[in-house]
Amino acid sequence: MTVIASNYARAENDLYQTEPWATEAFVRHFPVQGLSVWDSAAGNHLIADVLAEAGAKRVVTTDIVTYNREHTGIYNFLNKEDVGAFGAPSSCDFVDAIITNPPYGKQNRDAVKFAERALALCPGLVALLLTAKFDSGNTRHHLFRDNPRFAAKIVLVDRISWMLNGETGTEDHAWYVWTEKPRLPRAPVILYAGRTA
Repeated sequence: MTVIASNYARAENDLYQTEPWATEAFVRHFPVQGLSVWDSAAGNHLIADVLAEAGAKRVVTTDIVTYNREHTGIYNFLNKEDVGAFGAPSSCDFVDAIITNPPYGKQNRDAVKFAERALALCPGLVALLLTAKFDSGNTRHHLFRDNPRFAAKIVLVDRISWMLNGETGTEDHAWYVWTEKPRLPRAPVILYAGRTA
């Protein structure tokens, strides 16, 4: 399969909405019942809504701007000095997990920063929805190959319609999952999921 460049003109703080099935695919493999979760790039709360429906006891939502839904607070996750919703947290002891679809940025640089910060803040579960080849970068060994917390990649076998209009792009996506320390003594697993179970 060939990936071709999109002609979509990107705008600052553009909204990419995660279709509910993509988060449902995640929770089939990693249940969230009873967890407090932080969706730190919440957009219109489509991930947060599925997490709540799947039994999360609390879902905290933040983003750098408000789209159509009010967040728990406005917070720039990539700015360590931001004193938004929670001050400038040095840990996320107010939740058990960070689960989100972060901004990717040029050449996935923002996504790398997002993963690094999420792992530094949260000793529990971290799950990020990223491009399916995100783990292939040779500058990302610290997130995957050399990271004892990296537990799973959930490859989405269907493509996401980010505009919720049924039209999908040309890129494949996957959930990348890091668990609490220490990880069980096993190698990370690759799982597959799609619109249906």
